[in-house]
Amino acid sequence: MTRTAALLLALVTSGSLAAPAMATFNRQTDQETQGYVNRIEAFDDAGPMIGAVIVHDPEAAAKSKALLNTPLQGQSVLVKDNIETREWPTTAGSLALANNMTGRDAPLITNLRAAGGMVLGKTNLSEWANIRDNDSTSGWSAVGGLTRNPYATDRNACGSSSGSGAAVAAGFAWAAIGTETNGSITCPASINGIVGFKPTVGLVSRTYVVPISSTQDTPGPMTRNVWDAARLLTAIAGSDPLDPATAEADARKINFAAGLGKASLAGVRIGVMRKQVGDREDLAAVFDTALADMERAGAVLVDIEFDPDTQMYRDSFTVLMFELREEMGKYLASLPGEGMPRTLADLIAFNQANAGTEMRWFGQSLFELAETTTDREAYEKARANAQRIAGPETIDKLLAEHNVTLLVAPTRGPAWTTDLVNGDNFNGSIGFGAPAAIAGYPHLTVPMGAVERLPVGISFVGAKWADAEVLKAGAAYEKARTAELPAPSFKPWSAGD
Repeated sequence: MTRTAALLLALVTSGSLAAPAMATFNRQTDQETQGYVNRIEAFDDAGPMIGAVIVHDPEAAAKSKALLNTPLQGQSVLVKDNIETREWPTTAGSLALANNMTGRDAPLITNLRAAGGMVLGKTNLSEWANIRDNDSTSGWSAVGGLTRNPYATDRNACGSSSGSGAAVAAGFAWAAIGTETNGSITCPASINGIVGFKPTVGLVSRTYVVPISSTQDTPGPMTRNVWDAARLLTAIAGSDPLDPATAEADARKINFAAGLGKASLAGVRIGVMRKQVGDREDLAAVFDTALADMERAGAVLVDIEFDPDTQMYRDSFTVLMFELREEMGKYLASLPGEGMPRTLADLIAFNQANAGTEMRWFGQSLFELAETTTDREAYEKARANAQRIAGPETIDKLLAEHNVTLLVAPTRGPAWTTDLVNGDNFNGSIGFGAPAAIAGYPHLTVPMGAVERLPVGISFVGAKWADAEVLKAGAAYEKARTAELPAPSFKPWSAGD
């Protein structure tokens, strides 16, 4: 590894490489790409065995060198393994799709390559993007095993974009692409101490992405700073005739990185979601520091007391169950291979036949419920109600009534101890991500500090299509942040450290 590559890797793993410094390294060399490959082999395939990367391209260095005169200049990008790339199977973490070698690029990957991004490999995920069972453990899939958190290898990486979050935190690539239905980009980004951006639904194509919900699904960037997230979003966004939700994307797409270096919070009115801070005093203290940083940078903070309409959650769940069966069936029917599952019922049967490997740790209660959720009239009513409550009656109303541009809250609490036997154990009192997910509005998480050396993030939520404004606010906060960010330890958490 060259001295420059070694320096880059030291900086990214220390968390000290912010957007202005990254500009020095924005032309990725083949040596730096080889450094990422070496790091995957040393820390993911061996050593602490983070388990973030399912497969990578050992010839990536030569390929990135050929892309230097492009917008992304050969930057290495890891892709969540529910997004099709032509080089490798797309499994969604399930052995049922182990042979799903379509030879296709999802349109967002076509856009990435056209911009000069280099696909380095595929990342592990919570199997089926965490929609198989209520008692699942985030970060586990039958194909990829368990993803570990680089900051504390006995703690969870959250999901479902677990591998993408852990990989960026561990310095395995310049960036990664995740997908979110409800929290699957923002939670792993927050818990792994990186930036994650869930764009407005419809800004990035979902074609050839293993689906859950046509209403809520979206891919998005996961990076070490907001500037890189904006660059990657610019590359992958765009309209796709096969995805009607993206009809406005070309008109809404801009260079999202333009002007981020000059982004300011001066005079920006920001709504502080006080009840969504949760019940942890240590997290509240970190959040208060972040608020003080924003206030010193000129932001006008407005406290908001808000209790959500819980019907939104119930109706959204109905939407997910109905759309899972329909959208999964459409995707499976599109697969070119022989002997592939073609319906959700086929997946249920596969899991039953392979219960020893697929269902050792948890079952498939959500798959089974989705298979029986067939009332279209009830679904359409639930969809309209959930989106109305989450968007116009929650986010839009709060922005208007309090005359604020954005809403902020902690994203999640610190990482919990991974427990395959009992499943996830996270604090549900924290965060404001669900309304943004259900409404399809933009949601950015940026590192704001740590609780006991475990990263925590701050969420910025804005109106539909306000992606650029949300990114600018996140970039301005990033510059104003005073909290010291921890570095990955690559070992289990210990109170004695």
